[in-house]
Amino acid sequence: MVTVLFVGCVALLALGVPVAFALGGATLAAMWSGNVPLVALPKYLFSGIDLFALEAVPFFILAAELMTGGELSNVLLRFASQFVGRFRGGLGHTNILTITFFSGISGSALADAAGPGAIMIRMMRDDGYAPEYAAALTAATSILGPIIPPSISVIIYALAYPDVNLVGLLIAGVIPGILIAVAMAAINHVVSVRRNYRGAEERLLLRDYLRNTWRALPALVLPVLILGGIASGAFTPTEASVVAVFYALFAGHFIYRTLAWNMLPGILARSALMTASVLIIVGMSAAFAWVLTVSRVPQQLTDWIVAMQLSPLAFLFAVNVLLLVFGIFIEPLPGIVVLVPILAPIAHALGVNDLQFGILVVVNLTMGMITPPVGGLLFVTSIVAKVPLARLVRELWPFLWAQLGVLALLSLFPALSAWLPGLFGYR
Repeated sequence: MVTVLFVGCVALLALGVPVAFALGGATLAAMWSGNVPLVALPKYLFSGIDLFALEAVPFFILAAELMTGGELSNVLLRFASQFVGRFRGGLGHTNILTITFFSGISGSALADAAGPGAIMIRMMRDDGYAPEYAAALTAATSILGPIIPPSISVIIYALAYPDVNLVGLLIAGVIPGILIAVAMAAINHVVSVRRNYRGAEERLLLRDYLRNTWRALPALVLPVLILGGIASGAFTPTEASVVAVFYALFAGHFIYRTLAWNMLPGILARSALMTASVLIIVGMSAAFAWVLTVSRVPQQLTDWIVAMQLSPLAFLFAVNVLLLVFGIFIEPLPGIVVLVPILAPIAHALGVNDLQFGILVVVNLTMGMITPPVGGLLFVTSIVAKVPLARLVRELWPFLWAQLGVLALLSLFPALSAWLPGLFGYR
């Protein structure tokens, strides 16, 4: 049954079948070959999404759509540009900082790339940057969406491994996200010096700084409101997602005055479609994971790894390699649902910090979004920049190496993931 499961899944993915249906089709074939009643598929599909914590997903998606319904991207762009735009490669640095701010609102890598990322690609191209470089920089930076809270991937991780604290894991993504942003900025500076990408010549006055900051303040309050409310115990992550929706609606309509009521049907429709795509992946992944469980794959793999008597660091190295390879072929959400129930208990038994391991998994699988052939971010940015995928990938390698360096730091130093949550009492 396990052989049919994996062979079927790989074959369907190779044929170009969407990930959710590849997982579902392989699960159905495995159940049929193992004489398991096929009614088990819809049963475990629905039980996989019948979880209270998953209610946060549609609300966070809706909050991000409401905030981007107006001119939020332009507001954050002007705010970021006033700080870094005058430096060498200023538009590249503005791209990184804008997407970093936006990540604290969207929780989605694709939303970051399609929203502010698309605007920045056009601006960089018009300013003389190579379009493939602008697309590569945008794709590499957009992986911050699932890492910096609020993060849909982190919510799914906590559902796949309930022993980890969801609030602590959300907070744990802050420092790793900042490290990745700094690494992207370092690469952008080196490339800009080499290619003579200059900064903006415009000199802003104090009143310009104050105006841009005041304009961006309502948008910047949202991630602080979400994290602060959760960390203080004022509301749960699910309640925080609802608060975020009402705040986004208020800010877009009454503060920025760019969110008209007639825009709501379209926003609700896009949110519903995105939510449906996330939940169908989670449901199919849950059924796929159930077949693995009844086949005792997690238990056998656990016994095999424990018998190898690996040190925690050696285990993390092996897991990093596994996840990087796995992430090339499958998207982050199904990867989390399928692999975390197997690997997280082993990591815990070896003494690896739960928060450190959770962040490593999320970062690893999210990096898969910028590695071909299934790298979703590559296709989005390639289309926006109107450049061939091969040229984009050639520009991407320095950013990938920098992200691997950050991954090594996160593996070697648990405090980079666990220190900030520890300040709030989450370990």
